[in-house]
Amino acid sequence: MRTITQYREDIASLMKEIGNIDAKCIAENRDLIDEEIDLRNEMMNKVEAINRQVESMERQEQITATLNKPGVPLTMPAPENSKGKGHGITIRDKDKFASFGEQMSAIMVAGSPGGSTDPRLRIQSAATGLGETVSSDGGFLVQTDFSNELLKQVFETGILASRCRKIQISGNSNGIKIPGVDETSRASTRSGGVLAYWKDEAAAKTASKPKFRMIELSLKKLIGLCYATDELLSDSTALEGYIKQAFIDEFGFQIDDAIINGTGAGMPLGVLNSGSLVSVGAEVGQAASTVIAENVINMYSRIFATSRPNAVWLINQNIEPQLFTMSLAVGTGGVPIYMPAGGLSGQPYGTLFGRPVIAIEQAATLGTVGDIMFGDFGNGYVLAEKGGIQSDMSIHVQFLYDESVFRFVLRVDGQPVRASALTPYKGGASYTQSHFIALATRS
Repeated sequence: MRTITQYREDIASLMKEIGNIDAKCIAENRDLIDEEIDLRNEMMNKVEAINRQVESMERQEQITATLNKPGVPLTMPAPENSKGKGHGITIRDKDKFASFGEQMSAIMVAGSPGGSTDPRLRIQSAATGLGETVSSDGGFLVQTDFSNELLKQVFETGILASRCRKIQISGNSNGIKIPGVDETSRASTRSGGVLAYWKDEAAAKTASKPKFRMIELSLKKLIGLCYATDELLSDSTALEGYIKQAFIDEFGFQIDDAIINGTGAGMPLGVLNSGSLVSVGAEVGQAASTVIAENVINMYSRIFATSRPNAVWLINQNIEPQLFTMSLAVGTGGVPIYMPAGGLSGQPYGTLFGRPVIAIEQAATLGTVGDIMFGDFGNGYVLAEKGGIQSDMSIHVQFLYDESVFRFVLRVDGQPVRASALTPYKGGASYTQSHFIALATRS
């Protein structure tokens, strides 16, 4: 039996066809012909018949609700979206999947030759205006509550994504433009051209104005594939655990990698490829593939003073031996910087200048730019995403191996807030500052 939601969709479709006939007659400035009158009457008869079916089903639901849970609302409003407003369709709790794994199993069955399509899949697609069962028309969308939960876990799993400033893009937009101050130097003016000055009484005044730029984020597609065996597909609980973990981990990894290494072409612009990066040079005579105390001190001095409370150090794990043996010369001896007073018997402090040191896979290898970075992602990097994760599946790609493939698509973009490093009021153009600092290659 079809659901009430589907019957209501049929009524809406028939009424639209009737309206199209009327619109055609109005456009041609004529009356209805006999064939059109017969067709309208036929469709209105169908509408009346379907409506009687809906009324009967609603009556049954009302009686059941009264007997079991009196006073509990029978329906809940469908989630608002740009294409769903005004269609009069309500998605009820009974038309939803109980779990993410149950929905994935239903998608697998629908994609199999001769497989039936669960009505709940059609309902999810209908609310967005996408195709119901054809992958090329949009496939099956992850149910709204599952989609939001997946997206939340993706950003929470990512070490860097969770620290960035996030913007939600909604509606029909494919991107967003954010106005920002176009400022490269504070030596003569501030905020991109604003100037205040001291003047004698009645002296002439000099006009000034700020200069702005547009931070433009255009959504890019992050696509993930997940293979599942037929045995796993038969167990919706195991399927949910496997796919959610694999999908969340991989998307979290790729977003973090783009935040650091992204080229900006078909993917977010990463810190290391942006004009805002300040690269601190190696010390004179410094050996290749080393990190010394002077490097860390110079990096700390180049980040914006306002960013210090929020900034974190990011390192590749293969530089940790450099940190463990790092020291500052004091007289004829030295003081360890990263290791506690007890030496190797104690746990490392895990901080430099009081800020956390975090090892990430996306950092460059020892000796190259990006092996150690100091950055304020909360104020310095903006990440935009559009809610709703698209998913579809195929049983054909790995058919010989009894495996099915699930595909997930997330639309996201990001870039540093600043287009360039900043020349401070005092210090000169050779001592620029930024939200993001890296150590130059030592070779």
